[in-house]
Amino acid sequence: MSLEHKTCEACRADAPRVEGDALLHYLEQVPQWTLIDESTEAKISRVYTFADFATAWSFVDKVAALAEAEDHHPKLILEWGKVEVCWWTHKITGLHQNDFICAAKTDRIFAQSTDTES
Repeated sequence: MSLEHKTCEACRADAPRVEGDALLHYLEQVPQWTLIDESTEAKISRVYTFADFATAWSFVDKVAALAEAEDHHPKLILEWGKVEVCWWTHKITGLHQNDFICAAKTDRIFAQSTDTES
């Protein structure tokens, strides 16, 4: 089953982090996302570009609705014509399958929002 069709699972503080081969496997499924390996935790990030501020803001609203539905919340940076989305799991200070599920769903939201503008 593709990531965008999965649902996030409740994450516990002792949940296993996604690392090693599993990390590479998940990154292959969200190829436009970048691994950010900070000193204390790994994250994935992607920057989306838009024609204007209003369209970028609308995208942020949709990603926020996804975050609430999945009970998994990213860092969102909104600028004129650009949105950076960063997923990681706070409880385990690293990456979990949920982050890749939400990344795939964020990509789908972007694809749908750009399809409606054409």
